[in-house]
Amino acid sequence: MNPKKKSVLVVGGAGYIGSHMVRQLVEAKWNVVILDNLSTGSRQLVHGGQLVQGRLGDVGLLDQLFSDHDVAAVMHFAAFSQVGESVDQPLKYYRNNLAETINLLDAMVRHRVLRFIFSSTAAVYGEPEAIPITENHPRQPTNPYGNTKLAVERMLADCDAAFGLKYAALRYFNAAGADPSGEIGEMHDPETHLIPIVLKAASGHINNIQVFGTDYPTTDGTCIRDYVHVNDLAQAHLLALNALFDGGASAVYNLGSSSGYSVKEVIRIAERVTGKKIPVVEGPRRLGDPAVLVASSEKIKNRLGWVPVYDDLEKIIRTAWNWHLKQIS
Repeated sequence: MNPKKKSVLVVGGAGYIGSHMVRQLVEAKWNVVILDNLSTGSRQLVHGGQLVQGRLGDVGLLDQLFSDHDVAAVMHFAAFSQVGESVDQPLKYYRNNLAETINLLDAMVRHRVLRFIFSSTAAVYGEPEAIPITENHPRQPTNPYGNTKLAVERMLADCDAAFGLKYAALRYFNAAGADPSGEIGEMHDPETHLIPIVLKAASGHINNIQVFGTDYPTTDGTCIRDYVHVNDLAQAHLLALNALFDGGASAVYNLGSSSGYSVKEVIRIAERVTGKKIPVVEGPRRLGDPAVLVASSEKIKNRLGWVPVYDDLEKIIRTAWNWHLKQIS
């Protein structure tokens, strides 16, 4: 059986990371079906594949998709992901991220689709006890968003034991950048990620960038984070998918750059890339922001041969700036 004659169902494929995943699947000659309710995704980001607008709560639609498209594997990107919102509206997050994933897995088991790639998060770890963070670091989420992702990971392990459903859970650190074509990129409303906010300040769309905390125990007093290009993330998902089709066991992998950049470093690099002075307003720390979050990605590099192409932050920001300029032109 040639699996590429079947389809990959990409749930949330009209979103930021999902759209880059769809593009790489299409380039790799997979048949792609996208399920997205477009609550945070956009038709503008869909380049290839067949888009079906709908939600995971529609069990009849899920059954129809699995029956009509001969689905061989599922990739799941359809989670709400704003930490602050999850604290204020936990039930919204448990309903979408957990309950609707149960619907999806239930449909997969009914239709004997037993390969699953899950978009997880570094938020499952909580406050770091050691840097860099490895996959066996204690998992103690500090917010409902992280709790829902960890609950799905545990559910996947139980589904593997009960039904033989094989999965890869990929724990992202900070996804960033855009496809170098400039056709797809980061498009959130509201925008909460540092790099696109910095670029909005560089282009004058907002007045300044706020820096939350300058008294952390780091080299310049600002938080340090690990950034990984969205296309490198998508490539890791493709490697994980191929490993499952090759008979690989279920696995959990970190996805990061294994190096960190402070907020001030991000701003300096963005100034160099854009040629613009970026106004900064310094403020107090935000509750719950760790000083340093940096991943160890050695496991996926050693096991699956993942090699990030965008291996420094300047390359990542250049692709994001290219996308940003196209949006304002």
